[in-house]
Amino acid sequence: MPRTREHADHYADALTALAAATHRPANVVNTGAGYAIRVDFEYNRFLLATNHEVDGLSDNHASVERWTVRFFQAVADGSAEELVSVEHEWLVDAFDRAIAELDRTGNRIEADMELGELSPPSEV
Repeated sequence: MPRTREHADHYADALTALAAATHRPANVVNTGAGYAIRVDFEYNRFLLATNHEVDGLSDNHASVERWTVRFFQAVADGSAEELVSVEHEWLVDAFDRAIAELDRTGNRIEADMELGELSPPSEV
C-alpha cells in the first residue's frame, strides 16, 4: 500500500521547512527504493532529502540521526545524474550545505543565483 500520505503527514514540518527554504513546493515521493522528500527546480534539477539508508524516510523521528540532501540533474534518457550529496543532523542545514557544495563543485547555474532562489547561506 502506498505510504506517501502517511509520510507527508509524519514529515509536515520538514516539508514546510524545505518549501520555505527553496520557495518551491516540497512533496513526498516514492523513489522505487523507498520514500523521499522531493523539490523540483528549473533546468530539470531536483533534490531528494532522506533520513534513512534503507527506507528513505524513517517511520520514527526518534531514530533519525542525519538527513541526506542530494541534488540531481535529469538527463534525456529519463535517468538522473547526482550532482552533490551532503549529510547533516538538521534538514535545513543539510540543504544549505548542499547549495554551498553545488557552488564549490561548479554545478551551480548562474540563472538560479540571479533570481536569488538558490543562494548559499553566506550570500543571503
